[in-house]
This record gives sequence, structure tokens and C-alpha cells, in this order.
Amino acid sequence: MTTVSVIIPTWNRSALLPKAIRSALAQTLPPLEVLVCDDGSTDDTEAVVGSFDDSRLVWLPGERAGRPAVPRNRGIAASRGEWVAFLDDDDVWYPEKLEKQVALAKQLGCQAVCGNAVRLVPGQETNGNLLDCHHDRFSFEHLLTANFVICSSAMMHRSLFADVGGFPPSPALTTGEDYALWLRVATKTDFAYCAEPLLDYRDDPAYSVRANGVDDCTQKRRALKDFIGWADGTQGDRAKTRAAKRLLRRLYVAEAWKWCRRVCMP
Repeated sequence: MTTVSVIIPTWNRSALLPKAIRSALAQTLPPLEVLVCDDGSTDDTEAVVGSFDDSRLVWLPGERAGRPAVPRNRGIAASRGEWVAFLDDDDVWYPEKLEKQVALAKQLGCQAVCGNAVRLVPGQETNGNLLDCHHDRFSFEHLLTANFVICSSAMMHRSLFADVGGFPPSPALTTGEDYALWLRVATKTDFAYCAEPLLDYRDDPAYSVRANGVDDCTQKRRALKDFIGWADGTQGDRAKTRAAKRLLRRLYVAEAWKWCRRVCMP
């Protein structure tokens, strides 16, 4: 049977975390383990995790880093499954999420897989699907245009980590570290994509790492810089590295043009 390790990074979200944990434990394809990777919580998160009576649930404490990459990488290092799936502590999987994704990845011959999600905004009614895409897979070229991989939907074969490493832990990538990893992964395999929503995605930026105010363009520029640095130091696909460099140059030109319009043409 296919084995899956689930990694849930968390920090001071003891009220939301139990729903995420229950959704992982209740999968129709039961996970081998659910690793709750703490980032120095000061609330009752440890006690909440300890209240579950399930031997598959593992508590992995750590000091506060303030970057999701750090607890996620701790989980990757401790995981034992053939596949590694990621779930944020405020999101909730649907019961057949893992089963459907494993089947799709095998059908399409991909070593990575992702899916759609229902976007939930606290205090509002359901806001529809997060993505409006009609592909059956995302290639490196697709991901250069935008980050189509929702982190809580992502699952990768563990063999990929030997080549791509983990999530870049750079302080410059407090946000966008997942996109930086997906770009690396996409040089090795396409992401199979399930257009059917597989989870509820809680969109509450005021209470997430996105609250630091880094705009999308800056996040993308930093992720591309990280990718180029990684690719230049490996035996990766040079054509894909060149494509990323071209996009990075276009982003810089666009930013320079916006600055000129703002300063010179008020």
C-alpha cells in the first residue's frame, strides 16, 4: 500500500488545529503518520495535540523561527512515508483527498500532485474555488507565470527531496518559500492537478505570515532569485534556468517602469 506522511506546521493556533488534524487522520487512504511541527507556540497547542488518542499523530516541537519553511523541513526530515503531503494548520482536507491524489499522480506518471480548494473568508459565505484552471498538470512553464500550487493541496514523492532539498529557509522567503520549492520540483516532474476542490482553504491574511505586507511581485521576485541560485549550483535544466532569468529581468523592468511613472510623471 502507498504510504503518506502528513506535515502540519503550526504556531499558536490551538483553536483551529484540531480540525486540520482530524481531517488528516480521517482520510480514506489512511496516512502512515501526521507530524505536527510546532514553531515555538506559547498557547496550549501541545496539550491539544496530546488530547488525541491516535498513535499516528506525532508532536515535533521546535523553537520559534517565524518562517513556515523551518517546521516543515523538520517534518520532512522526520517523515517515513513514500509520499509527503502538506497541510496548513487552518485548512481542512476532504476525506478522499489523499486517495484521489495518489491515483491521479500514478495515472499521469507524476511525482508531485496538487489540487483545487474552496476559498473560505472568515465572516463571509463561501467564496467559490480558489483556482480557475483547466489543466490536468502544471509544468515548469506554467509555474513561471504564477504559483498555481496551493500548499495544503501539495503532495510529493519523497525521492524528490534528494534533488530539490526542502523549503528554502531564507528570512527573505517568510512568504513565497513554497513557490520557490515548487519551481525546483517542476524541473524534475510536472505537478498532476485535480481541478476538483479537495480542501477548504481559510483565507485570513491578517492572521498569517502574509500579514507582513510583502506584495505579490516582491514575493515572486524573491522566489525566482532563490530558484536561480539553486539551479546555478546544481546540474538542473539550464534552459529552465534561462527562462527564469528572463522572467526575473522582465519583473525588474516592470518595477523600474512603475517607479519612473510614479516619480517622473505624477
